Amino acid sequence: MQMKARLGLTLLLGLLGAGARAEPIDRHALVTRHNVTLTNANEHQTLQVGNGEFAFGVDVTGLQSCYGNTLSHWGWHSFPLPAGQKVEDFQLKDYDTHGRLVGYPTSSKGQEKLYAWLRENPHCFNLGRLRLLLDGQPLTVKAVSKIQQELDLWRGVITSRYELGGQPVRVETACHPTLDAVAVKIESPLLAAGRLTVELAFPYGHPGKDGADWAKPEAHTTTLTSGAQRADFARQLDADKYSVRLAWNGTCELKTATPHTSVLQPGRKADALELVCGFSATPFADEFPGLGKVFTESSQHWKRFWSTGGAVDLSGSKDPRWFELERRIVLSQYLLAVNEAGSVPPQESGLFNNGWNGKFHLEMHWWHGAHYALWDRWPLFERSLDWYRQTLPVARQLAQTQGYRGARWPKMVGPDGHDAPSGVGPLLIWQQPHPIFYAEMDYRLHPTPATLEKWSEVVNDTANFLTSYAFPDSATGQYVLGPPLKTVPENTDPLLTCNPTYELSYWRYGLRLAQQWRERLGLPPEAAWDKVRGGLAPLPVENGVYLQQEGMTNTYTKWNWEHPSLVGPLGMLPGDGVDPEVMKATVRKVMAEWKWDRCWGWDFPMMAMAAARNGEPALALDALLHPSKKNGFNAAGLSTGGPFPYFPSNGGLLYAVALMAAGWESLPSQDPAATNSVPQRHAPGFPDDGSWTVRWENLQKAQ
Repeated sequence: MQMKARLGLTLLLGLLGAGARAEPIDRHALVTRHNVTLTNANEHQTLQVGNGEFAFGVDVTGLQSCYGNTLSHWGWHSFPLPAGQKVEDFQLKDYDTHGRLVGYPTSSKGQEKLYAWLRENPHCFNLGRLRLLLDGQPLTVKAVSKIQQELDLWRGVITSRYELGGQPVRVETACHPTLDAVAVKIESPLLAAGRLTVELAFPYGHPGKDGADWAKPEAHTTTLTSGAQRADFARQLDADKYSVRLAWNGTCELKTATPHTSVLQPGRKADALELVCGFSATPFADEFPGLGKVFTESSQHWKRFWSTGGAVDLSGSKDPRWFELERRIVLSQYLLAVNEAGSVPPQESGLFNNGWNGKFHLEMHWWHGAHYALWDRWPLFERSLDWYRQTLPVARQLAQTQGYRGARWPKMVGPDGHDAPSGVGPLLIWQQPHPIFYAEMDYRLHPTPATLEKWSEVVNDTANFLTSYAFPDSATGQYVLGPPLKTVPENTDPLLTCNPTYELSYWRYGLRLAQQWRERLGLPPEAAWDKVRGGLAPLPVENGVYLQQEGMTNTYTKWNWEHPSLVGPLGMLPGDGVDPEVMKATVRKVMAEWKWDRCWGWDFPMMAMAAARNGEPALALDALLHPSKKNGFNAAGLSTGGPFPYFPSNGGLLYAVALMAAGWESLPSQDPAATNSVPQRHAPGFPDDGSWTVRWENLQKAQ
């Protein structure tokens, strides 16, 4: 009987170690203890409401009285080409590529205007501004006092309390979860006094940070159609069109102040104003939600969001850093669901502002969205993945024009999939295997023939490019990567770069998974894929540690800044081609030698993943919570790790935490050159010394 009891206890402990719990996590308590409260105006702490496709950023007034943007993943604009310029006239710069010339859009010399136009168009643009006016005049930050603003994460509602000229104002702001519409309720005696009004204004599109050009009223049109308690605005910017609807309660008067500005004046004796403002790529139908409907739908949506999907509760931990890590986890989930769950890959600043002219960077798409697969929120990532299938013909054309087979995925792009000119981007290659990684995540969650067919062309064409890009070096008998190429850190000469560590491992991963994909489809293996994968140059090593790239013997003295991608092969990636002892030594050396204040925000979770997978859980926590200014997350949860805000930091953190809590899967045994051992204990990426108590639900293992 004692033996049976011990076996039963062992089984129970095993179940608990796998994440099962007698009591579920109190998700309401987990989330709401990290509600955001602000008491002063700060543009870098702008709060947002949104639905992943659309976001509305507000200042401390609850509207956009002093700052804040209205952006969407569908709102793109192109201004006309400079006079006399044609896109087809753009000249590529030729690079010697193992004896043949390959053209890349990397030089602006002699074509500066066309180069700039191609970088800036298409660009996201500001859909419109809703702000308060006091006595008909715009507000200043100094005019707003006694600020108390709170973001209720559980409901997705921002409540802003403050005073204007000694009079109280209360504003509630929420966004509809499926319609791109924001609802606002304003309460103040200033309304009844006729002193407080709401202005809706429209700018011309601009590739700059706020996406708005207010100085070109002649360059766009706004056509107003009024109805009972609502108005429709038909907007046109050059060839781009969209619609806006403003609806309100009570007896308000809508006045046209300028061709692109309207002011809503509440009726006398009304001390409250309710309005809903919607934005759409197409005209609105007659049916339109009222304020109560938007607030109800918002509350239900966010309650459902927080009650499902993954959750991590660290409140039982003894390490005093638990609260800050948990805060970053919770706020990152909210921010990414608001900014980065739309119909195209997100830009690095999401829908907060226009970073990089509003274009998105494909090498960073993994860092924005891969976490959704591990947090049981795959549909939020899947929305943007169809873009790869839509733009596959463009990627094929890019590969073909460069003399390669398959499809080459660009770097800095808009919805059309065309690579923007840059001195760096077109030479970057580490985004190439990403679609295979995404396909594998999808299949692990949905192992069906439909998933295989959905991704088959993308996987096949991506693998064909990986194969044809690798060059057979007769001197070594190996397949090599580059030159020319830009590595993950982007800080070295592309003409001298050959066989970077991270890219070599990712190439092996991509070809291994692509071959497995064919096997699942019942197709014979592609001999060329196996030949290249088996013949790729080994990951470069010197003195028992990996180098950033082949021949870079001063990796740890001169080039120990920017992204430490040499730890990525057994961190972000599962370890194809990795020697475990060499990587473990590399992780320790990188952590000790790297210049972390010259890195980017996602480098810290990348380091944490590598430390966790290589048996250094304490180091993983030190990396994740590194005190570097590049690893900061402000009061609103926004990362300071790059052009502000830098959402790859938030996405990387969520992926790293899921990996550290739920663990990772071992690589197939048929790959003797790979490793991925997993400690058989609960939360294997956290220290097992009693300092951390990690409760988690609904997380998936990493690859």
